[in-house]
Amino acid sequence: MRNEQTLLAAAAEVFVSSGVDAPIREIAAEAGVGMGTIYRHFPTRADLVVAVYRHQVEACAEAGPALLSTSDSAFAALRSWIDLFVDFLVTKHGLAGAMQSDSSGFQSLHAYFLDRLGPVCEELLGAAGEAGEIWDDIQPFELMRGIGNLCVGRDDDPRYDPRRLIALLLDGLRR
Repeated sequence: MRNEQTLLAAAAEVFVSSGVDAPIREIAAEAGVGMGTIYRHFPTRADLVVAVYRHQVEACAEAGPALLSTSDSAFAALRSWIDLFVDFLVTKHGLAGAMQSDSSGFQSLHAYFLDRLGPVCEELLGAAGEAGEIWDDIQPFELMRGIGNLCVGRDDDPRYDPRRLIALLLDGLRR
């Protein structure tokens, strides 16, 4: 199980830097395992992508409460969580292509994503709102959808930096 977690973390890093279509040998090298180990755990690329997707959703969900308890402010926790969320969205961007033949599987993963991350975003927004750091009428779905929309187009134009626009969006939330 630990080997699988290491493999998923390595695959996520490679997907962020090189895309979902990155060579399996690149993932194996990052994880420090042989290609056979990857294929033994994940017979198809779609299996690997879905596992990375779920792994990242869980990591992002678990990070929210941890960031709230360790950050200097609720807004700092929200900003750090948004950085993780953007990394996740970059990986998720290639998921649709990897799962072309399984639209129902993709829809169930999207529902899983909303069910797990919506409440975490709501908790972070609530804490920052209660602390008077941001406007208190921001809905988690609106923020997550807005950030997702800002991430679209990242691959199409190397001059486009969604993180810069997301930083402006977050600054706009501040009171």
